[in-house]
Amino acid sequence: MQFAQRLQNVETSAIRELFKLLGKPGIISFAGGFPDPALFDAEGIAKASQTVLADNPGPVLQYGATEGYQPLREAISRFMAGKGSSVASDGLIVTTGSQQALDLIGKTMISPGDKIIVEAPTFLATIQCFRLYGAHIIGAPIDADGVDVDKLEALIDAHKPKLVYLIPTFGNPSGATLSLERRKRVLELALRTQTLVLEDDPYGELYFDQPPPPSLLALSEGVPGSRDWLVHTGSFSKILSPGLRVGWMIAPPELLAKATMCKQFSDAHTSNLTQAICAQYLTLNRLNDTLAVVRTTYAERARVMARALQRELGDAIVFNAPQGGMFFWASLTGANGKPVNAAEFAKRAIDKLVAFVPGAPFYAHDADLSTLRLSFATADVAKIEEGIARLGQALG
Repeated sequence: MQFAQRLQNVETSAIRELFKLLGKPGIISFAGGFPDPALFDAEGIAKASQTVLADNPGPVLQYGATEGYQPLREAISRFMAGKGSSVASDGLIVTTGSQQALDLIGKTMISPGDKIIVEAPTFLATIQCFRLYGAHIIGAPIDADGVDVDKLEALIDAHKPKLVYLIPTFGNPSGATLSLERRKRVLELALRTQTLVLEDDPYGELYFDQPPPPSLLALSEGVPGSRDWLVHTGSFSKILSPGLRVGWMIAPPELLAKATMCKQFSDAHTSNLTQAICAQYLTLNRLNDTLAVVRTTYAERARVMARALQRELGDAIVFNAPQGGMFFWASLTGANGKPVNAAEFAKRAIDKLVAFVPGAPFYAHDADLSTLRLSFATADVAKIEEGIARLGQALG
């Protein structure tokens, strides 16, 4: 078959391929980026489902508006207001997970050869999605405080990109959080250079102790004009349930209209039923209690993983402990002759029945082969202790 030329620029997900190796009995996986299903509020979701199907099932089982189920759009508007962002219900569209929002940005904004700046490292699916539309992707270096804004500014000035993609809060895979000072500079930079910035925020509610700095969207009101150069995407996948497949996109009106048109071609609309369940769930006022349990659980698991890594791997690994989210981002040092290539270390780890994701696929170019990502979200404390001990054994 003669497939579309655009497919020549992309490969299947290295993470999805890794999952094929995880069927071995007894394996402990730190590879996935999934929330823990044991923490889903199944009771609350069941109550919401029963209510929407009992009260007026016709509309929620019918076709709906591409922009989204209006009660949910209004509920998301209130949810965002609680996070410091003033967003009218008609200033957002509901998407089939925030992943679809990224695809809609690709469809509406990217032409073959357009330059896109992302963090290095960044979310693998974003690299794949934007490459599918022919983007030339440029990585901007990051540290524990997020993207290096001085270097980002130099890259923008040099390359005049179509857009910049950032995960400012508890990034995937880095776990990094962009500092407040840097957030303000990003907005000022977007305004000065008239460069569109896409803020992807699926993890912002998963903080451990203190809430993170306000989102770029919330801060944009303090930088007049910057809102015109900002897109914000959010999702219920990590804080409620990924199976509902409900996310949203907030964008300038012209872009939002184009994205809505492209969504019509893709799926007509996100499931009315799952949208209605989300809207009803938010009216039950259970989300804060659910998030409190998730935050406490993830915080404990992250602390246990940090201690175990230090104890079992010692100076063979370095990392910055995250303050929220779901991931550790680490680098092998090669100390005392220990492994320095994460892909090779991953093979040795699989033999010891423990899995993680090598970091190379998260780079658009010039990958750091010593890096790796570990997720603590789905493993309980006992499995984290045992899994990291197995990693120590794999070091040799």
